[in-house]
Amino acid sequence: MIPVEIGIQSSRVVHFSEENNEEGLRTFIDLVEELRDKATIKVTVYQQRVGHYYNKRVQPRPLREGYLVLRNSAIADPIGTKGKLAPNWEGPYKVKRVLRLGTFKLETLGGREIPRARNAEHLRKYYQ
Repeated sequence: MIPVEIGIQSSRVVHFSEENNEEGLRTFIDLVEELRDKATIKVTVYQQRVGHYYNKRVQPRPLREGYLVLRNSAIADPIGTKGKLAPNWEGPYKVKRVLRLGTFKLETLGGREIPRARNAEHLRKYYQ
């Protein structure tokens, strides 16, 4: 009960009865699982809609073996030891192998292989 309802009789206060209240609470407790299921379904539908909207606008990055790419330097140096005036992209590197869609093994132009695989999200095609 809110303080305003003490001085002014609202319909909620006037029509209150103890037995109806207890019965209503029991009914609500029985329906809690159903309400949770409905909420879960709503969240799932919403997530699917947002995912569909996002995936509709994503542009694939068609990189193939032999392409030259630039690597995001923030990923290579996560601590930021080079400072804020350092270039954002480093390279060029050559795509040595496509491991799976969006994952690539790189090598330097001298032929030395880069140890870890890279995601296409952190690569940019290099144009000469």
